[in-house]
Amino acid sequence: MTFQQIQKLLSLTQYAPEEEQNEIANLLTEAAIQHPETEGALRFTQKDYLKMPRKFRQLFKTQGLTARVYRRQTSSKLKHYNYEIRLRSDGYNIYACADNLTEAKQKFIQKLNEYEKLGEEQTAVPSTFSKFAEYFFDKFYSRKVSESTLRVAKNQFKNHLSLYFKDTTLKRITPNVCQELIDRLEAEGKGKTAEDIHSLLNIIFKAAVKHGLITNNPIDMVVHNKHEREHGKALTKDEEKLLLAKTAGTPYQLMFAIALYTGLRPNEYKTARIEGNFIVANNSKRKNGKVELKKIPITPMLKPYLDGTTELHFTRLEQIRNQFNRILPEHRLYDLRTTFYTRCMECGVADAAIKKFVGHTLGGLADTYADLSDEFLFREGQKLLY
Repeated sequence: MTFQQIQKLLSLTQYAPEEEQNEIANLLTEAAIQHPETEGALRFTQKDYLKMPRKFRQLFKTQGLTARVYRRQTSSKLKHYNYEIRLRSDGYNIYACADNLTEAKQKFIQKLNEYEKLGEEQTAVPSTFSKFAEYFFDKFYSRKVSESTLRVAKNQFKNHLSLYFKDTTLKRITPNVCQELIDRLEAEGKGKTAEDIHSLLNIIFKAAVKHGLITNNPIDMVVHNKHEREHGKALTKDEEKLLLAKTAGTPYQLMFAIALYTGLRPNEYKTARIEGNFIVANNSKRKNGKVELKKIPITPMLKPYLDGTTELHFTRLEQIRNQFNRILPEHRLYDLRTTFYTRCMECGVADAAIKKFVGHTLGGLADTYADLSDEFLFREGQKLLY
C-alpha cells in the first residue's frame, strides 16, 4: 500500500459505518508501521476520540499530536507480535502494550484518561520556557546546589530571563534570540551578568533536551566574552583597625571582628555560634541539602572581642554591608574573608587547617582519610596573632 493510498483511506474512514471504522483504522496503522513516510503513526476512529479526555481529543484531532505504534516480533517460529504505543512529545510520556492492536489502543486510551485524572500539573512537563525553568529549579536544580546558589539562580531568572522569554515555547527559541540577550547585557556593561546568564541558560536548555522537549541546545552556538572576575582584595592592617575602631561601642564591631577572624562567607554569618573554643557555622557551599558544619578556633585576634559573649547575633546582611561600605568604600564585604585567608598564610597556619577553617575541601585522598582533630585546629588557630 502506498503512502497516497494510506492518506486517501484515512480521509474516508470517518464516513464508514461505525463497525468498520476500527478495522479500517487498524489496517491503516498496520500499513503505517511498515511505511517510513508515516513513521508508525497510530490511527484513531471517531469512536476512539469520543473515549478520550477532551483535552487529548483536541490535541490529536486539531493540533497534530501523534502517538507512535511499534510492532515487535516476540516469536520467530509462531510469527507472534505485540504492539507498543508511545506518546513522548510536548512533555508527555504515556505508554501502553498488548498482543493485538485493538487491545493496545484501548489500553492507551485508558492511560490517557488516567493521566487526565492525575492532573497535568502533577505529570506533564511544561513546554514553555518560564514554566519549564521553574519546574526544573524546583524538581531538580534544588537537589544539586546549595540554598544560596539556588536563590541567586532564581533571582537571575526573575530579573533577566522570565521577562525576556516569557511564555515562549522552548521549541521556538533560537540561538539568535539568545545571542541578542547576551549582546544586550554586554553592551550595558554587565559582563559578569552576561556570563552568568549564559551559564544558566545552558543548564536550563540541557535539562530541556534531556526531557525530550527540544533536540538541540540553542545556547551552544551563542558567543559571549569571558568575563574577567575580580578577586577579593585583602584589607591592610590599618584598614582592619579603622573598621573596628569606627564601629566601637556598637554591635557591628563584634560582627566585623567575627567576619575578619573566622573567614566566614557573608551568607554564613547568621548560622555562627560559639561552642567552647570554636566558632561553629554551616558551610553554605555543600550541595544536595547536606548540612556540614565548619569549626574555626577562637584565635588571639578574636578573643578580646568575645569577652563576656555567649551568643552571637547578626543583623540583616544588607545592614552589615551598608555599614562596611560606609567605612571602606573601596572594598567589598567579601574582602574580610580574603583578609582572613591572607593573614593565616602570613602567620604560618598549616594549609590543611586553613582549608578546614574556610570550608574548602582538602583535595584528593585527604578528604576521604583525613580527620583533623580539634586539638590540631585549635593549635593552628593560635598562630593567628599579629
